[in-house]
Amino acid sequence: MSDLRKIIIDGNEVEVDGAMTLIQACEEAGIEVPRFCYHERLSIAGNCRMCLVEVVGGPPKPAASCAMQVRDLRPGPEGQPPVVKTNSPMVKKAREGVMEFLLINHPLDCPICDQGGECDLQDQAMAYGVDFSRYREPKRASDDLDLGPLVETHMTRCISCTRCVRFTTEVAGITQMGQTGRGEDSEITSYLGETLDSNMQGNIIDLCPVGALVSKPYAFTARPWELTKTETIDVMDALGSNIRVDTKGREVMRILPRNHDGVNEEWISDKSRFVWDGLRRQRLDTPYIRENGKLRKAGWGEVLAAAATAMKGKKVVGLVGDLAPVEAAFALKQLVEGLGGNVECRVDKARLPESNRAAYVGTATIEDIDSAKFIQLIGTNPREEAPVLNARIRKAWSRGANVGLVGEAVDLTYEYAHAGTDRAALAGLLDKDFGDVLDAPSVIIVGQGALREADGLAVLAYAQELAARTNSKLMVLHTAAARVGAMDVGATTTGGLAAAIDGAEVIYNFGADEVEIDAGAFVIYQGSHGDRGAHRADIILPGAAYTEENGLFVNTEGRPQLALRAGFAPGEAKENWAILRALSGELGEALPYDSLVALRRALIGAVPHLAGIDKVPENEGAALPVEAMGKAEFRNAIKDFYLTNPIARSSQLMAELSAGVKARGMKVAVE
Repeated sequence: MSDLRKIIIDGNEVEVDGAMTLIQACEEAGIEVPRFCYHERLSIAGNCRMCLVEVVGGPPKPAASCAMQVRDLRPGPEGQPPVVKTNSPMVKKAREGVMEFLLINHPLDCPICDQGGECDLQDQAMAYGVDFSRYREPKRASDDLDLGPLVETHMTRCISCTRCVRFTTEVAGITQMGQTGRGEDSEITSYLGETLDSNMQGNIIDLCPVGALVSKPYAFTARPWELTKTETIDVMDALGSNIRVDTKGREVMRILPRNHDGVNEEWISDKSRFVWDGLRRQRLDTPYIRENGKLRKAGWGEVLAAAATAMKGKKVVGLVGDLAPVEAAFALKQLVEGLGGNVECRVDKARLPESNRAAYVGTATIEDIDSAKFIQLIGTNPREEAPVLNARIRKAWSRGANVGLVGEAVDLTYEYAHAGTDRAALAGLLDKDFGDVLDAPSVIIVGQGALREADGLAVLAYAQELAARTNSKLMVLHTAAARVGAMDVGATTTGGLAAAIDGAEVIYNFGADEVEIDAGAFVIYQGSHGDRGAHRADIILPGAAYTEENGLFVNTEGRPQLALRAGFAPGEAKENWAILRALSGELGEALPYDSLVALRRALIGAVPHLAGIDKVPENEGAALPVEAMGKAEFRNAIKDFYLTNPIARSSQLMAELSAGVKARGMKVAVE
């Protein structure tokens, strides 16, 4: 039941929830209050004092608006609503004083600071500061920390807002950072000089309101006003995080998160943030044909004619890789099935049932995790498979949710009840008494590792049965950004990968770099990077990467989202759907569209729910029949978080991070 209160802010009367803080009430009223330490998604610290406001009738001094609730205000003498002023002389003087204190030790680094141009301290010093300093003593300096290869530190610039400490402990779930000392000697540090052991650490770069924590790979490469900013979707995992890609000319300079409460809030994983150097290296920028065992460069006309000649009259199979946009998967399906062939997107042999969306996507949304009181994980390690989703589970756990795990015991950054590692442990869950769970909202999350064995469908059926008995929602946590979209358009073959490639004479490999293809078949590879698939190819068709073409991606909860082009593909590489359209013309089986708009029209005609951009449709499908499972132990899908796809494997930074994890010896905590 809401506790609505009336309050007058700068002469405007607003009605807000009594549990709100004054800074939130001011935002509701459309009034900006400056802040450094306050952040909507972190606990309240109240230590920068920049958000001071005047409470009329209260104490004769300004109050920190981030730490005072609306219900704590006293009404006027005749019961009038409490009055708050954010622009009175008292507030102006207080803010100028706070800003003067903050700048006492802050160095004059703005011309060489990477934060310049997007710095909260710069902006607020202009808006709320004074134009002179009374301070003549020498400035204090601090030693810089070594936090690893991602975050560069300049601790003399630090204003002790503690946002980084609160993020690492509350959201990322690591305990390496803290504040030591008192008064002038207080400083943010990492305990025992440790580097950060988290795949979410890059978010502290965005959180830092000054230039104390900046991106090490991006340092001194560009200024914010030189960059072209494109809002798009991340494909490093299946969460579909909303990102902004900043380009300078044709080069991607950095990747930042965008806020989307329903998907990634405002966080992204380190792989999503720092993979951009992989977009520059090992790129396929010209077509190739293999002659006498060696690849040679060729023109588009020659390779398309050669590919068409190879495909005519043969048994063709199309494999859809993990980074393919829905439009390209749809075009490949139409092209290959028009030749009488098969298409398959479950290249990791996951047993996902065709045309049963409630089974291959589930019924839960990502936001359901926030209100869940019980979360059961089956055969998954969300910390590696979807770090931002794992942070969301941690948030639910910190609010009192119970978490259970069947599968490998790993450090998930929160406590969980470990039921066992094998199929018997999952079957045993059905015999448990879930009396306390039935009334509370709960979510069951099944990982791809649980579905890759021969009894994957039986495991999924058990998960569905468990969800039905406990009144829970089911989420299938995918690891491939393209998988749900490709399943939606029906890029599947009854019997899975083995049935699809059985007896194939020509394999059209569209970016499926994790598949071992036996000798004998003729391989046409379409992709952006010279990865394993290109080494096995007889013809190479260079395609665009995810930042270089407009495309549709459907995330793990079944939400279609639009990725927009941030730059152009290098050399002679083309957009993926356009390559398939050109090839279909060579084959004499021209696909019925000449533009992306026409292709999308055909796509939505075939799969109507893809028209609902950023909407999660109600998933329909029958429950799978419960059959006997095998006796195998659950194995997680991802062995190396940093090297899961061709773009990441081309990145020097990802290779360095992967080597760092191996050097640390892969710490495993058994809860």
